[in-house]
Amino acid sequence: MNVTVIGAGLAGSECAWQLAQRGISVTLREMKPEKKTPAHVTNDFAELCCSNSLRSDQLENAVGLLKEELRRLDSLILSCADATRVEAGGALAVDRHGFAALVTEKIKNHPNITVVPGEVTDIPEGEVVIASGPLTSDALAERLQTLLGADSDLHFYDAAAPLVSAESVDMDKAWFGSRYDKGTADYVNCPMDEEEYDAFWRELTTAQEAEVHGFEDKMVFEGCMPVEVMARRGHDTLCYGPLKPRGLKDPRTGKEPYAVVQLRRDNADGTVYNLVGFQTHLRFPEQRRVFSMIPALHDAEFLRYGVMHRNTFLNSPRLLDRYYRLKAQPRISFAGQMTGVEGYVESAASGFLVGVETARRLRGKPPIDFPQETAIGALGLYVSNQSVTVFQPMNINFGIIPPLDHRVKGKRNKNAELSQRSLAIIDQIKEEVLA
Repeated sequence: MNVTVIGAGLAGSECAWQLAQRGISVTLREMKPEKKTPAHVTNDFAELCCSNSLRSDQLENAVGLLKEELRRLDSLILSCADATRVEAGGALAVDRHGFAALVTEKIKNHPNITVVPGEVTDIPEGEVVIASGPLTSDALAERLQTLLGADSDLHFYDAAAPLVSAESVDMDKAWFGSRYDKGTADYVNCPMDEEEYDAFWRELTTAQEAEVHGFEDKMVFEGCMPVEVMARRGHDTLCYGPLKPRGLKDPRTGKEPYAVVQLRRDNADGTVYNLVGFQTHLRFPEQRRVFSMIPALHDAEFLRYGVMHRNTFLNSPRLLDRYYRLKAQPRISFAGQMTGVEGYVESAASGFLVGVETARRLRGKPPIDFPQETAIGALGLYVSNQSVTVFQPMNINFGIIPPLDHRVKGKRNKNAELSQRSLAIIDQIKEEVLA
């Protein structure tokens, strides 16, 4: 029994690992290092192109629940993330290079996985999992377009935030701290008063953007919106978003600033920080000019500028079943962001489910059928829900998980109970999943 997995990103790596762990021979096709997309820098697998944060690690948050489900079920991506984490308050952030290197090492050393480098331009015979990502190469994308027809021609635009060197941040105008002093003081907080913010906002909303063919503000995915697009929605929009000052008291004044830009550690050594929420497609000189208006970043050394790229995803409710299999050709499955799951952890979760269920089918076992009460199951059922009329990429959220059968006071308490219900189910089926 052999399965070809196309793409060694988060979803493809997780899928290949789960198949291999269950005795299935895997041929992992990855076009790097021979060819890279504009968003990729290294030759490693599971490269994080945007943020280095896997978002909240708290069970009151749906993505925190999804992480814990994957941890309990021996996810490769979560084990590598936990092993390379850097402090980020209540979030799980990783040293992006250490994380990708560890995933690559584990994949290449698995006896049941054969890595074959080079671009895939056609769909192989036999069992195939296509996890080529939102930046699928043109040749394979054209082949998929032919296979799937108009249902594959959907897209949105994604953006990455700039990175700055820690030593270039003026700490006389910034401080370390986490919002509401929650957890450890892992963020560098760069305050602005009203006058400074006004000047910054005016320049941000009129700065020159890089040319992105076909770009329109309405095509931006809300969860990864360029900071300049958000700023154009209103003068104080940023102050309710990434520049929100709530819970951040400047120790020099004892008061909350008008706006605060947060920097989050991007590597384990703490020498590189990213601008939280500053995904952008401004021209590089404009990024330097405008972002240097933030007082603490007046002499910032930009190690990487923000970039923007097109992401392609399928009309999955028409095309895929709850196992991410192509209804018209069940030998072909999809995994990752191209299915319409949005986010690092969600992509890994889709690869996990495809790997587990494909292995069970090939070994003659019945499917697990992760229930909708679990985050893993809820994602698969959302992606394959034919009643969804306008399909858009979706982060995991408690809104797609069935409610409790009783009332609970307080949103956090309710979410915590939803998580406990889910994890109880995971614990019940864990032995069968890992078999």
